[in-house]
Amino acid sequence: FVHAKQWRALATRYDKLAITYRAGATLSACLTWLRA
Repeated sequence: FVHAKQWRALATRYDKLAITYRAGATLSACLTWLRA
């Protein structure tokens, strides 16, 4: 969850569209998985 601090827009959900929110969540999950 340490890497989630870099994705503060996801935590606060600044994006109004659900598809944009989901894309950001998927992107951050993929990047976290690739780093591991």
